[in-house]
Amino acid sequence: MTITTPAGFVASGHAAGIKPSGALDLALVATEDGRPVPMAATFTQNKAAAAPVQVSRAHLAANGGMGSAVIVSSGNANAATGTGGRADAARMCDVVAGRLGCRPEEVLVCSTGLIGYRLPMDVIEAGIPDLVATRGAGEEAAVRAATGILTTDSGRKEALYEGSGWTVAGMGKGAGMLAPDMATMLAILTTDAEVHHEALADLLRVAVRDTFNSMSVDGCTSTNDTVVLLASGRAGPVDPVDVVDGVTEVCASLAGQMAADAEGASKIAHVRVAGAASDGEAHRAARKVAESLLVKCSFNGGDPYWGRVVSELGSAGVAFDMDRVAVSYGGVTVCRDGVAADHDEEAVAAHMAGTVIDVRCELGLGDGTGVVTTVDLGHGYIDENRGTS
Repeated sequence: MTITTPAGFVASGHAAGIKPSGALDLALVATEDGRPVPMAATFTQNKAAAAPVQVSRAHLAANGGMGSAVIVSSGNANAATGTGGRADAARMCDVVAGRLGCRPEEVLVCSTGLIGYRLPMDVIEAGIPDLVATRGAGEEAAVRAATGILTTDSGRKEALYEGSGWTVAGMGKGAGMLAPDMATMLAILTTDAEVHHEALADLLRVAVRDTFNSMSVDGCTSTNDTVVLLASGRAGPVDPVDVVDGVTEVCASLAGQMAADAEGASKIAHVRVAGAASDGEAHRAARKVAESLLVKCSFNGGDPYWGRVVSELGSAGVAFDMDRVAVSYGGVTVCRDGVAADHDEEAVAAHMAGTVIDVRCELGLGDGTGVVTTVDLGHGYIDENRGTS
């Protein structure tokens, strides 16, 4: 279950010295022969986008949707670093391209870590030759790559989908600042399905919409969010619809692992809204509930305080009629027609005591549905983020 399981890809990880601990802090995913293949990517919508996001966007626009590699540095976000930061990100692509024998614009770059600091380019440039030289298709090389992208994560995040004669694999990182459009997260996916680059871009957008963009840990959108997908074509043509399913499943797995690993979290909650005037309004209402600090504290305390949920629904800026609202926890309705409903309190308490909470909200106004995954808010989140991290 590694990023190199799909045929045609290699990976590597290296400890360059960005992280004072000496942990792995550079990672590479590339085509086996250095030649470009269909490539697609989605990026943060934060207007304070980091230098690597700006450079990768420019490269993707210039390479016609065909790329050879992605290089990732961890421990430093290279964000809010001005023209110098952009030059550093471009230089990373240049050095990798020179070693792989491809064009610089065929290399995308990602960074993750602290904001506002320039990259230590001396150690990065010194480390890239070894990073490229040690690339391989084996499990050890892939594991080093998946480890080299981590920051506050508790461990590697990897996923695999096996189709009929073809595969999709992914690796990612993310444990805080998780809110769309995308999160403080990076994800790199590979597939050996043969898919045209335009179709690849379309299907990645669909997969990201339904997974990473339906997740929120703390409502904070990062500066570096990037998801990249490369398709080697080694397995031959595959129905794009099937590839959408495979890529979505891998993205969903990675998103779930990120939510489960959220800083200080002890519970995952799925907030589902139905009966909205439209799907867009349902998603907006679900996000309002999912990002409410009061609701998230209730999750942490195992308290089915539906009044907080209804309050957030009513302030979400969507069509709303209090007399039609219903709320349930774990399938047990606690609010019906906008007022408290008799229910099995022991069943609700047992559900709230678990690690996965399901909240369903019915607005009774239409056919719109939406779901957002979030986590509880506890002391651990504050402990992790009360200082620079």
